[in-house]
Amino acid sequence: MAFGHQREQGRRVLLRAIERHGPIPRIDLSQVTGISRATVTTTTADLLREGLIEEVPRQDGAETSRGRPRVDLKLRGDAHCVAGIKVSDTTISVMLSDFVGTELASRDVDLPKGPNEADALADRIANVVQTLAQSIGKNLSDLSGVGVGLAGIVDAQNGTVYWSPSLTARNINFRDILSLRMGVPAFLDNDANLVAMAEKSFGLGRGHSDFIVVIIESGVGMGIVLNDQIYRGTRGCGAEFGHTKVQLAGALCRCGQRGCLEAYVADYAMLREAASVGAIDQTLPPTKQFEQLLAAAKAQDPTAETIVARAGHMFALGLANLVNVFDPELIILAGEQMKFDHLYAEEVIAEMRKSIVQIDKAPPEVVIHKWGNQMWASGAAAYALDFVYDMAAKDVREDAG
Repeated sequence: MAFGHQREQGRRVLLRAIERHGPIPRIDLSQVTGISRATVTTTTADLLREGLIEEVPRQDGAETSRGRPRVDLKLRGDAHCVAGIKVSDTTISVMLSDFVGTELASRDVDLPKGPNEADALADRIANVVQTLAQSIGKNLSDLSGVGVGLAGIVDAQNGTVYWSPSLTARNINFRDILSLRMGVPAFLDNDANLVAMAEKSFGLGRGHSDFIVVIIESGVGMGIVLNDQIYRGTRGCGAEFGHTKVQLAGALCRCGQRGCLEAYVADYAMLREAASVGAIDQTLPPTKQFEQLLAAAKAQDPTAETIVARAGHMFALGLANLVNVFDPELIILAGEQMKFDHLYAEEVIAEMRKSIVQIDKAPPEVVIHKWGNQMWASGAAAYALDFVYDMAAKDVREDAG
């Protein structure tokens, strides 16, 4: 048993190293992992035989003493296929990825505005993924895993959604429902955590060990990276920035509590306040209503100015609290509302900086990353691949008995 566990761990370490550094020669694998050359040779031979990795010619064209081309090792792209899914307010975004993380196909599909019954949402997701898989000659059964990002309070470890604006019920193990419906392992997390994973893997967070991503869409989310790891809290409910309290007995949030930051900053909250005083045309679609509100504020309409200014003030207060608690290297602002500038206007960032602890050192850099739903889906696919790497390392041990 101990030997089997040791072998599985060695496979996992080598797969991760090849994923991170590949193409890479065997001798370098030994150096970066601390695993002996003999074990690297034996284990990579197993991985080659199983089709998880492949040999590719060394780019510098170097040869061995016998005149044979030297080779490096890399993951074999077609060894596995995963799906990454982002469920937003009115859209399901899906990306299919190979074992290397290369996009194979992607698609955005309209979703009836939620909340939805869990079974109905699982059916919708499964149908969208199946259709996309068929477009490249695959089926659901060809997938090794599915990563899903949902807004709300999600326990990634046990797959439970305690609350989400996408679901009608609370305390639902949506991971198991989706896994059963699709017939492949599903892996669930808060969508903001998957954005943080995407930023860390191939976005603005590369090269930073400590950073925060704040996402402003129909709600307010946050992903935290501390010491190169996603922080989720002990119950899987950490980083719920949108539900931190900024006003005692304040405005009603869609989570059911009052005084949440989201209840002042999110688009639905700002539109709710504007509608209560007749400041917008409610016959327009919500996106057009929001554009109308911001345009009125820029035209110095007093009511619209007050609503937008209050949102900026609350957001600056929230950002300052983040800096004072976490002291990150970098704050990335992302999400649908980043196409507007009312939450990252100079006066908002300036107000944040005035409210943080002042020392003789520059405050964290605040950057804007305007991206679409497909980058969210890319983060979900990367999340699924993390699990698939571990499953691939474990399979041989079980096959070997």
